Amino acid sequence: MVLEQVAFDIETTGFDVDDEVTVVGFAVPMGVRVFLQTGGRPVETVGDDVTAGIEDDAGTLVNVSTHSAEQGLLAAVSSFVAERCCGRDVLLVAFNGETWSGGFDVPFLRTRFARVGLPWPFDDVAYADLLPVVSDRFNTTVDGDAVTDLARAYTVLCDGPYCELDPFDDSKEAVAAFEDGRFDELVRHNVADVLRTKALGRVAERYCAKSEFRVKSLTPTRDP
Repeated sequence: MVLEQVAFDIETTGFDVDDEVTVVGFAVPMGVRVFLQTGGRPVETVGDDVTAGIEDDAGTLVNVSTHSAEQGLLAAVSSFVAERCCGRDVLLVAFNGETWSGGFDVPFLRTRFARVGLPWPFDDVAYADLLPVVSDRFNTTVDGDAVTDLARAYTVLCDGPYCELDPFDDSKEAVAAFEDGRFDELVRHNVADVLRTKALGRVAERYCAKSEFRVKSLTPTRDP
């Protein structure tokens, strides 16, 4: 059975336990679904004109919903995952989302869902991380160093248009963009990242065995 890959990526206000999720994006076959929280600020920079501009540059549909706070964003993500991913032939993928030694996106989401008291949404969802596949099964060495970040891995293996879509030179700029209310840039960066992740997933699927994906379940352990 071939699972349909759904790539995802998050943006946050930082890396500490009290930091929040600001954006969650999913790349699905019909386009990109983005959830944005504004920290209580009105959203005027993420309108139809901005979305249309991103769609033109990305070459795909982009659907953005805005939420005044993190809890609303996470609740909306839960509804999306329940409808689009749970109980379906879907493989959720990320780049350094969660590996055997750590990762970022999935552990961060677990903490935030726990802190706001919402149930874990990724029940009955299969997950695979693309970082180990790319690192172990492709030669990504540039100038003597192995490439381990998403943007550079995408450039090495895909060399497509999504780097030009990204307004940031470094993902850390997403923190300042949220603080400054530059939500249009923040959304554009997230769309670029999920599309780069999706492209790497397709390359890995084309050139690697299924066993290399190290698929795991994100379903929580339950008492019998």
